[in-house]
Formats: sequence, C-alpha cells, structure tokens
Amino acid sequence: MSEEILNQYIPDSVSAPGETLEELLEERGMSQAEFAERTGRPKKTINEIVKGKTAITPETAIQFERVLGVPASFWIARESNYREALARAKEVVQLRAQTHWLDEVPYRAMAKRGWIAERRDRTSQLEELLRFFGVASADSWKGLWNTAAPAFRRSPSFESHPAAVAAWIRRGELEAARIATAEYSADGFKTVLATLRSYTRSLDRNFANVITSECASAGVCVVFVPELPGTCLWGLTRWVSPTRPLIQLSLRYKKDDHLWFTFFHEAGHILLHGRRELFLEDELSDESKDIERNVREKEADQFARDWLISPSRYRVFCRLGAFSCAAANRFAYELGIAPGIVVGRLQHDGHLPRAHCNDLKRNVDFQGVSDES
Repeated sequence: MSEEILNQYIPDSVSAPGETLEELLEERGMSQAEFAERTGRPKKTINEIVKGKTAITPETAIQFERVLGVPASFWIARESNYREALARAKEVVQLRAQTHWLDEVPYRAMAKRGWIAERRDRTSQLEELLRFFGVASADSWKGLWNTAAPAFRRSPSFESHPAAVAAWIRRGELEAARIATAEYSADGFKTVLATLRSYTRSLDRNFANVITSECASAGVCVVFVPELPGTCLWGLTRWVSPTRPLIQLSLRYKKDDHLWFTFFHEAGHILLHGRRELFLEDELSDESKDIERNVREKEADQFARDWLISPSRYRVFCRLGAFSCAAANRFAYELGIAPGIVVGRLQHDGHLPRAHCNDLKRNVDFQGVSDES
C-alpha cells in the first residue's frame, strides 16, 4: 500500500486500525519487534494495537508518523472511526432489546406525515424515533415523559395514547423552534386578537401564515400540527420558556368556527392563566374530574365566546328568537366576523340543530381555507 493511497484512504469503519498497521509493516518488511524499537514502544503494546486490543493514542500516532511517514491525523481518525463503529455495534444490540417500544408509538402515521423517515428495519425505526424525540433510548423517553406526566395526564387522551400525544406535542416543539417571535407582550397580543377577529370574515387560504405572523409580532408562537389517529386533540397551550408562549392547533373538525373558537380559547389560557401550566384540549376533556382544570377551561371558553361575540349583542339577538340561517348571516355581518362562528355558537347553545346552516361554515385544512362548505 503506497503512502499516496494511504493519505486518501477511507478505511472500513468496522476494521481495526491495527490491520492497516500490520499491512504497512509487511509491505516494508519490518517486524513488529523492529517497529516497537523504532517507536520506543513495548513490543506487547504494538502487538495489542495490531490485534485491536489497545487504542492508538495521539502520542502514539505522532510516533507512527515519524517512523512510517503516515500522518498522525490518519491514525487518530482511523482509531476514532473504529471505536465509534464498536460503540455503534454495541448500541445496536441494546436498541434491539428496546424495539418493543415501537408497538406503543404510531410510527407509520408519523412517517406518513413526514415527521420521521420510513424505515423497514425495527432497529432503524427505533433510531428514527429517538432522533425525533431528542432522547438516547426508549428508557430515557419514558423517564422524560413520566416527569412531565402530571401536567399531560390531566388530558384523558394522554392517558389513552401517551406516545401519540407526546409525538404530537414534540412535533409542535420542533415547528415552534423555527419561528422567530418578538418579545412577548400581553397588550400587544390583545391588539393582535382584535385584528384577527376582524380577519375571520375575509381571511383567505393563507390563514395559517397570517395567524402565525400576527401572533409572532406579539411574542406568541402559533403552530399547526395535524393530530395523530386516536388522539382526538384540538389544541394546546404551554410556555416553552418563561417568555415564550406556544399555541398548537390540530384543525380537528376542519371548520372555521372550530378553528377560531379553539384559537381564542388557547389565547385565553395565555392571558388568564399561569406560565407554568399546560393546557391540552381534547374531545374527552369534558369527562375530566379535575375540578381546577375544569374551572380554567370554562374561563378560557368564556374568554373565547366574549372576544368573538359581544355578550350584550348576543343576548339581544337571542331575545329576538330569529334563529334562521339568514338571521345568523346578518348578525355575523353586523359583528364583522365569519358567519360560521355565529352558527357554531347558536348550535352549541341549542338555538340551532347541529345539521342546520352548516353551509355558512368554511372548511379549513393545512393548505388554507377552501370556499366549499
């Protein structure tokens, strides 16, 4: 093996650097004993390096460079790559023992959404999940989420689908990390809410970008993340740092009335409740026996209702008793909001059947808002 080839050589990551050393000594007709004498190293040490039992230290690499003319950097890199390969091989064995965790995580659904890469081998699938969650092992993941469990377990969905809910939450964290926001301002956020309320009527297919941009200007991060099967999630509010609130929305039900009510509900949590609390909204939340949680949820509900529709004007409208689609549309026009919001409120309060006036609602998806009902 020539020195020119050696300087360009990219070794097999699973072979020991001692194999390269042995080959070089054979080419040059140099015995291990002579090489040991030239480097000033014990013959036993050279023999153990050849057999891969002893590592090549930086000092040894420099001595090899002087004797063989092969750069010390080559030997150091060769040793480092070899030790990394050994560690990875050992890690693969350990990961194989943890692949049962895959049965708890919606891997296929996450891969379908592009959150992780699709892999066939279960060990590779596990590695994808660990990188996604930013943990070293399944045990580390369980420890991390068990620590956070008291907050998340207030949601029945977390109790039923902990790994799926955790994946949805983690995706929101990753999305939020890419969004630059101004310093948080409660007054600025209230101004943004007033602006967005006026947008509900005319906001077009770029609604997600508009909401995200407007809220970022007040220091609030908003991300849209599709729910995973079985989780029944609507939204989430949390402070990812002491000065950075996050609203995460799933667009469940894909109707504009639900989008806006959920958004303003989450906004209510930010403005009304503590920065250390987490609020995870799901379809099962009404069944929660957590009295404190229910009180805060009702406060956020009231916040959303009052911001979207003036309480006094709503009372006057309801006293008139004209609960028709045309009346709802006119009332929404007078309020300057989307008619679907009024219809949703009337349906929720029992003034309209759930099946009536739904053509006044607009569909929403992750590309924006469509014009079809």
